[in-house]
Amino acid sequence: MKSIFIVDDSDTSLLLAKEALKEHYRVLTMSSAARLFKLLEKFIPDLILLDIEMPEMDGFETIQKLKTNNYYKDVPVIFLTNYREDSIESFGFELGVVDFISKPFSTPVLINRIKTQLDIDTLIRDRTERIKRLQNGIMTVLANVVEERDKDTRGHNDRTAAYVKILIEAMVEHGVYTDEIKGWDMEKVIFSSRLHDMGKISVMDTILNKPGKLSDEEYEQMKYHTMEGVKIIDRMILQTGEEDFLHNAKLYAEYHHERWDGTGYPHGLKGIDIPLHGRVLAIVDAYDALVSKRPYKEANTHEEAIKNISENSGKQFDPKIVEVFIAEQNKFKEASESTFTV
Repeated sequence: MKSIFIVDDSDTSLLLAKEALKEHYRVLTMSSAARLFKLLEKFIPDLILLDIEMPEMDGFETIQKLKTNNYYKDVPVIFLTNYREDSIESFGFELGVVDFISKPFSTPVLINRIKTQLDIDTLIRDRTERIKRLQNGIMTVLANVVEERDKDTRGHNDRTAAYVKILIEAMVEHGVYTDEIKGWDMEKVIFSSRLHDMGKISVMDTILNKPGKLSDEEYEQMKYHTMEGVKIIDRMILQTGEEDFLHNAKLYAEYHHERWDGTGYPHGLKGIDIPLHGRVLAIVDAYDALVSKRPYKEANTHEEAIKNISENSGKQFDPKIVEVFIAEQNKFKEASESTFTV
């Protein structure tokens, strides 16, 4: 059964709407926007009926706040109102309202408008999900093509995505860079990390699969994979028009080898001038490299990897993120053991 939130400061309107809908939907009522946002922390409905004329925070302010949060910004909102002025409707649609229902409402009108909107929303979600699966499938194939060329890093993309998910969620829990993270589409941010090494597709096999440490000249050529990745992703954006998902991938590709102290590449950025995507990936990328076996080195233990990352806090890595990483280190160890591919 689909769920509907009704937000109205009128007890009479709440009672009438609930009585009209309770046989068809799971209905939860609340008398203020404050209570709405408190409940949204625990549960996301299929649709919100929202009164415009409310004290403290009115319907316009409420929907503006709703649209800033990625977890529930796509929930359809129908305004309940005593007014049907063109200017009010125009402003409401600009803010993202999907429909208006006049008060006092009739039960048949209320039910039909809601059913129509939920049917449309279901159709859109189904199509969006199909597009998302297609997009993710294509990106996975591209990432795997790159990984297949680099025989020593098999499974690296999957492990990286798993570590990114753990680290970002832990950062939110610890209150680190939450103002920036709250605007992220987490699914896209996590999945797109698989494309961070896209530029390696342009690196010569003799360098990519050299059974030993790279020479200084070879290392300089390897560095180009960051900006080559950017060029490839830019072409993908140009051809597909898909900026949101690929924007995240581009940030990972370009900045995951920058260092907190400014000695990284390709731009030599320092501190918080390095985009957060790059600072996050720098840690998990290094962790995976440390605990992985390479032709020129044995795999480090988890404890050795943690020690290395801790010692490079404030040098190679953002110290705030390192604190979170170390605090949650057991989760990374478990993920490493469960996702490692030989």
